Amino acid sequence: KFTSQRREPDTVRILSGVFEGRTTGTPISLVIDNVDARPTDYGEIAKAYRPGHADYAYDAKYGLRDWRGGGRSSARETAMRVAAGAIARLVVPEVSIRAYVVELGGDPIDRDAFDAAAIDENPFFCPDRAAATRWEGSVDAARRAGSSLGAVIECVATGVPAGWGAPIYAKLDAELAAACVSINAVKGVEIGDGFAAARLRGEENADPIRPAEQGPLFLSNHAGGVAGGISTGQPLIVRVAFKPTSSILAPVATMTSDGEAVEISSKGRHDPCVGIRGAPVVEAMMALVLADQKLLHRAQCGQ
Repeated sequence: KFTSQRREPDTVRILSGVFEGRTTGTPISLVIDNVDARPTDYGEIAKAYRPGHADYAYDAKYGLRDWRGGGRSSARETAMRVAAGAIARLVVPEVSIRAYVVELGGDPIDRDAFDAAAIDENPFFCPDRAAATRWEGSVDAARRAGSSLGAVIECVATGVPAGWGAPIYAKLDAELAAACVSINAVKGVEIGDGFAAARLRGEENADPIRPAEQGPLFLSNHAGGVAGGISTGQPLIVRVAFKPTSSILAPVATMTSDGEAVEISSKGRHDPCVGIRGAPVVEAMMALVLADQKLLHRAQCGQ
């Protein structure tokens, strides 16, 4: 009800790399067919660029663009990430990864009302039942207005041991940031307190340490589980900001590829808030990065 009306079964076909339930050592190749594509829905953007979308940038780089939808700049591209992330999770079975929406349309959840059980009980991956109810009205209103909303997703990985990552190149937080920003529509990433850390004093931002026999090693987790590019053993916390969907019915000023000033209204089946579907995608990118880091750590340190 609150996402694109496109219906895809997302059946995955494994072409190589797996035999009788085990990896063979060759590359694992997965294919997900698009079966509900409607290129005719995109006729209006064949010559006019959608503001906020990648249309102009693609044309500037390649001198041509495929306007039919479902390409590299489409949210549809993320299906492959989720499929690959499912495999990556098998590499890091000791790690639990969970993502959920903490803000939609500028309306944040109440942290005191956080209930992990609620995440799977509403269409927003929202841990706050009251916020999920409010968001229903917000998304409906945006859809009726032909507009869209942004969202913020938080992803937490627990069970990551201390020591994964690197001091300079392949820093754990740098790899996570790069992986999450590579998701279409993502415009910002925070690790731990993120930008809020810039508003704290040193003693407030520090994560005090005490001997293990006295209880938990760390007394806080402002760093989000990463220090110096290396995991600390605390929960790994990442927040990802998704912009409002660029393809909207509301008319917006733009130009054609010939330089003519026009207005564009994007018709078709578009999400009023693409961030709603971002939680499993962010989980997948977290899993992929952690799988890489685990294997790198084993190669570097023999653990």
